[in-house]
Amino acid sequence: MLINEKELAARLREVKTIAVIGAVDKPGRPVDGVAREMIRMGFTIIPVHPTRTEVWGLETFRSVADIPVAVDVVDLFRNGQFCPGHAEEVLEMQTLPTFFWMQSGVFSPEARQILAHTPIQVIEDRCLKVELTRLGVRP
Repeated sequence: MLINEKELAARLREVKTIAVIGAVDKPGRPVDGVAREMIRMGFTIIPVHPTRTEVWGLETFRSVADIPVAVDVVDLFRNGQFCPGHAEEVLEMQTLPTFFWMQSGVFSPEARQILAHTPIQVIEDRCLKVELTRLGVRP
């Protein structure tokens, strides 16, 4: 389902909590810069990484299904080939997120198909931080 700019801005204004899959705090990595900026913007960031226990000084979870609080956006910093597996993990969450967001350059028709019959809005090939900034969205 495509989303128009007005609807995107309205739905993003409701975002408070963002799970970042592929979280690493290595300077120079896109995920590091994007997540740090979203933290500075005032969003609650929940890092997700299969082996790390802490990223950006924050408790880190092995999977989005392990996160004990509701998440508004699942933001993926992974290659498209891994996105279907993450889409399946999202379906295991106690509360479904509003967005399944694949960062710039990331596409996954399979993930889109897995989530097609859910209320989750799938976004591909767009940087969440860029869109939040462009649309003037803050928590």
